[in-house]
Amino acid sequence: MENNERGQWGSKLGFILAVIGSAVGLGNIWRYPYLLYTNGGGAFLVPYFVALFTAGIPLVILEYGFGHKFRGSAPLSFARASRKFEWLGWWPSITSFVILSYYTAILSWAINFLFFSFAQSWGADTNSFFFNDFLQASTGPFDIDGMRWPIFLGITAIWFINWFVSYRGVSGGIERLNKVLIPTLLGIMLIIVVRGVTLPGASLGLNRLFTPDWSKVKDLNVWIDAYGQVFFSLSLAMGILITYSSYLPKKSDINNSAFITAFSNAGFEFLSAIGVFGILGFMATNQGIPIDEVAEQGIGLAFVVFPEVFSLMGPLGTVFGVLFFLALVFAGLTSSISLLEAFSSAVIDKSGASRKKVITITSIVGYLICVIYATGAGLFVLDIVDAFINSFSLVTVGLIEALILGWVIGADKIREHTNSVSIYRIGKWWEIMIKFVTPAILTVMLVSKLINEIKTPYGGGGYSTTALLILGWGVIGAIIIIAFIAMSTKWHKGVLEQNIEQDEEAM
Repeated sequence: MENNERGQWGSKLGFILAVIGSAVGLGNIWRYPYLLYTNGGGAFLVPYFVALFTAGIPLVILEYGFGHKFRGSAPLSFARASRKFEWLGWWPSITSFVILSYYTAILSWAINFLFFSFAQSWGADTNSFFFNDFLQASTGPFDIDGMRWPIFLGITAIWFINWFVSYRGVSGGIERLNKVLIPTLLGIMLIIVVRGVTLPGASLGLNRLFTPDWSKVKDLNVWIDAYGQVFFSLSLAMGILITYSSYLPKKSDINNSAFITAFSNAGFEFLSAIGVFGILGFMATNQGIPIDEVAEQGIGLAFVVFPEVFSLMGPLGTVFGVLFFLALVFAGLTSSISLLEAFSSAVIDKSGASRKKVITITSIVGYLICVIYATGAGLFVLDIVDAFINSFSLVTVGLIEALILGWVIGADKIREHTNSVSIYRIGKWWEIMIKFVTPAILTVMLVSKLINEIKTPYGGGGYSTTALLILGWGVIGAIIIIAFIAMSTKWHKGVLEQNIEQDEEAM
């Protein structure tokens, strides 16, 4: 049977761990703690949990239910629901491939720093080491300036692991990997957190992190940040959740799985925040500087601030440096494999080609594209592409998805389907969220980001208009064009005509 040939999860636990693995990525460790800190501390939890219940969980249920009902990758599910909306399945699937191309580069940095941490090779000036010695960043996105071989070797290793795991299939590769990595990742983070909160000065960081600043709750940008974090950290609008849920057996508790996924991700983010700010409090106390001067997000936190902290810890810092970068690698690997699966599954469904062939070709093409990120221009290209994908492409897909599935295909039909296979039944509130609340929120986010981009182009003048047009808007435009080209090609014989209900009954 076609669906079995595509693969199926060996157990519900395997599915849950896989989607948690997709959700728990680098952003949980280096972005969420900073957002919590800068957006009112404990007060940020109010908009965060409102966002989780009004957009996060409803959209997870929507994508789970849609993929499970129509038994396919994002393009196949949309094509089976309505042929004219197939492009909306290709857009997020191709976007996942683009994200994967630069995500593997960041993972390469983490692998290199994992090796550096054994001897603390970053020295005293971690900022100079990362940007000048390691990345050797050039003057801009169009200045290639040669290959950075350590980064290239790391990229090679990551793509080989992605290929090897995905090549082995859904249950034999992806599920098996997540059953090992997710519990291990949780164990590593618990060790880091316990040590982090017991370091001298940790209370300084934790007090600053959780002291509520209720005035921030009135700030629209804080709410946009909360919705953005929930949206991106749950892997929404990337085709991943639709694809993963299509591998579930007929009798799978969709609604309960969505809540487990959302709360597990939120719990891991909260755990990361405690560990990160306990360690930053130690650093601030040790150096006698305000915590504001050490609190950063993104690559600055992971590859500049933390290495400096590990150096301050003495011999114990070596152990925690290894554990921290191992956690980054594990969190990134589970996410990168889900990105590869979202795209590859779409190609497999459309072409009818074997999984092994598609995974191999996709990995080779992705690897060749990824080489640009191992050059002197890599950091700049990555920065622009990532910013535009996250700010505009994913939000737009989420908005259109909610409108099409909610109003045209019918949120009521998806709710009826998820309730028929779930112990916990969702009520009309869910349809209201999908049809009205979520689209309204995503529209505000999108309009706000567009206005900001017009007023102050990304990078604050640090990038040329040409660079932003080609690497920002150009990449998004290319994704949309390729989505419509993919839609115009023929499906392999019989896949669209297959009776979904009969397929489910046969399982």
